[in-house]
Parts: sequence; structure tokens; C-alpha cells
Amino acid sequence: MISVSHSMFKQLLALIFFLVIALTVGMMLTQFSSRTMISLALGLTLFIVSFIKTELGLYLLVFSMLLSTEFIVGTAGGEVAQRGGVTVRLDDFLLLVIGASWFAKTAINKELGLFLKTPLNKPIFFYLIACLFSTSLGIMGERVDAKVGFFYVLKYFEYFIVYFMMVNHLENREQINRFLFCLFVTCFIVAIYGMMQIPAGGRVTAPFEGEAGEPNTFGGYLLFVGAVAVGLFPKIEDSRAKIFLGILIVTIIPPLLYTQSRSTYLAMIPASLYLIFRSTRRVILIGLMISILLLSPFLLPKAVIDRIKFTVSQAERAGQIKLGDIRLDTSLSARLSSWEKAALGMIQRPVFGYGVTGFGFIDAQYLRVLVETGAVGFVVFMYLVISIFKLAIQTSRQVLTPYYKGLVAGFMAGYIGLLFHAIGANTFIIVRIMESFWLVAAIIFALPAVDSRQYYAGLQQPPSLKTAQA
Repeated sequence: MISVSHSMFKQLLALIFFLVIALTVGMMLTQFSSRTMISLALGLTLFIVSFIKTELGLYLLVFSMLLSTEFIVGTAGGEVAQRGGVTVRLDDFLLLVIGASWFAKTAINKELGLFLKTPLNKPIFFYLIACLFSTSLGIMGERVDAKVGFFYVLKYFEYFIVYFMMVNHLENREQINRFLFCLFVTCFIVAIYGMMQIPAGGRVTAPFEGEAGEPNTFGGYLLFVGAVAVGLFPKIEDSRAKIFLGILIVTIIPPLLYTQSRSTYLAMIPASLYLIFRSTRRVILIGLMISILLLSPFLLPKAVIDRIKFTVSQAERAGQIKLGDIRLDTSLSARLSSWEKAALGMIQRPVFGYGVTGFGFIDAQYLRVLVETGAVGFVVFMYLVISIFKLAIQTSRQVLTPYYKGLVAGFMAGYIGLLFHAIGANTFIIVRIMESFWLVAAIIFALPAVDSRQYYAGLQQPPSLKTAQA
């Protein structure tokens, strides 16, 4: 019998693996174009890099959240999913490759674990099951296009993967700082891009969003990241970091206003109020906020004021909804009409709904969840919403470091803002907002453990100092 040591077995496996890759590449060179082969090579390189060092892949993913281009599989225009098309972005592919490397790594190294136990695992799992079940019923009932429904549910799963990858990876404050830095740098870049659009007129939007753009999405993103930055700002001791955050906050304000997103304007109020009431100088800040609101007609840019006035001052047109003598603009009227249709649709399929993308375009998160996944899906969705609140509150009570408390406060403010933003937008299914949201949510979960390790490490210092002095 020939005995094979463990190291020899691993070397043999590696040799077989590389031989298979070489043969596969050789066969593919004869079948595909050079452009396709370069793309595959880059994907394979990213897979290997992420497999060896997951953190590097995650950094790249953070930058790609707002700085990656998109293209449409199928027909374009309006609500793509309702017209037989699916929007695919570069970060979808990056997440697919990085996620695959993570799955492979956890499969080989059993000690890593696939899904770390968190308070959000159950609500996330139940919500995905509700979406899959209602969509499957919709496909069987021919209300949902199988391709579109599948890809949309896959996108929901996509940003949950961001959360699970992050919670499995975060271990110390240095990592948290690096990920937050990448998040803020990305936001700074797209905010500058937004500011550059202001002189041209019109509504500003994020880069690589196609011809029409998504100002409402951009507004929600800037609101959330800005709230996190504002929550952190008073708790930061490092002067350079504080200057950077101050510049970022100031840079966010102009493009956020010029998105002319009324949903974002609405969301800014509760987000600001939460941060004010968390502050020790709340009385002064409340007075300042009231003063700003009273002076806003004189302080805000004309485009912002006109956008708000436009709600009830648009010239008479077909399709406007009238409330007494007040005419609502066509955009708001169309949104309210879609809400009315959704309400009628819920009556017909109240339990499991029509399936994801099975009902038509509804630009309101809560009604969309109701009509697509029914009462069952909506209850599970609210279970997830409440669980996130509980996680943040629990973390705020557990952490001792002011820096972490500021981060939790910023997250909570941004989260509350997004909940109001979702009244007039599909906030919690927009990947550009949700990837950043779930990245920070994962950090919030990791904070107590990281803070505890720092705290106990600090407790070990006094005895050693006393020993040295003795």
C-alpha cells in the first residue's frame, strides 16, 4: 500500500485543479471572443483574490455600489421589470463572484461558518421565503414573468448577502473604520458628481443610471449616508477624520437638495429630529431647526422651492387629482392612482398577493409589499423592519465607546429617514440604497463584540502599568 500524506494529497488536488483550469481555458479560447475571455479572466482573478483575502473583495464591492455602470436585459423604459426587462449592474457581477468565493471558502473551511447567527437571520429568511412563495404562485398563475420575477427576488437576496458576508468578516475597529472610510469616499465622489450637474439645471442623479436617471434613489442614498456621517461627527476625536466628515456633510447637502425628491425632503425631517433628540443640546438644535424652517423660503434654492410648490401649482392637465380646489401635479396624481389600484388589487388577492413584479408599477414600498406578497409577506416585512430597530436599540445599550454610540445614532436616523422615504419610493428594494444600508447594518451588529474586546483589552493595561512601576 502506498501511503499519501495530507500535504501530498493537497498538492495533488492543487495540480489537478490547475490542469482542469488550463484545459478549460484552452477550450474556451477556441469558442469565445477575446473580450469575453478578458472578462472571464478578470472575474476569475477577482474570485481568487476574494477567496484568499475576502476583505479586499468587499472593499471593491463598497466602491462599486454607486460607481458601477448598469445595462438592461430585455426592453427598457420606465419600470423595467414591468416591461419584460431586468436591470443588471456591474456590482451584481462583483457580488456574484465575491459571494461565490465566500461560499467556496466556507465550504472548505468549516470553522468559518456560512451564516453567523444574528437577530436578523429569521426575519430575512422568512421574508425571502414569502417573496419566493408568492412569486412562484404568480408564475404558475401567469401573472409574473418567470425571468423577471426570478431576477428581482435574486436581487433581494443579493443585498442580504452583503449583510451576511460583512457580519462573518468584521472583527475589530480598524476594519470598521476602513469600510466606513470606503463608504464615505464613495459618497463624496458621487456627491461631487451630483454638484457638477447643478449648473446644467434639472434634477441631479447618481452616475451610471442611464438616460432618465433616478433622482429619488440618489436622494435616499445621500440621506442615509449623510445621517450616518452626522451621527458620527460629534463623537470623532481625530481632527483629520473630523475635517473629512465635515467636508463630506457639507458636500452632500447641495446635490441632496437638487435631486428635487419630495420623498427625500419628507424623510429629512424625522431623520433630523431623531439626531436632535439624541443630542445633549437638543433645545438649542430644536430652536435652530425651527429657525431654518421659517427662513427656508429665503434660504433654499429657487429650484427646491419651485419643486415643492409644483405639487399644487402645476397648470391644469389631464390626469390630475383634485382635492377640493387644489390640483395635485401629474406625478403625485399618478402615484396616488397607482396606490388606489394597489388597494383594489389587495382585495382580490389578500393572502399571498400577485407575486414580485406581478402587479404593475407601484412607487411606494409598503403598498408594493402588500400587493405583491399579500398580508403574509407584509407581516414578515414588518417583522424585519421591527427586528432592525431592536438590533440598533440593543447595540446602543451595549456599546460603551462614544464613537460607536454615534455610529448607531447615525444609522438609526438614516433608517428612520428611509422608512419615511419608502412612503413615496420602493426604498427597500433599491439596490443602490440597500447595499449601503445592509453594509452599515452588519457593522451595527458587530459593534458590541468589537467594543467588548476593546474594553477588556483596556482593563488589562492598568495591572501591567502597576507591575512596571513596581
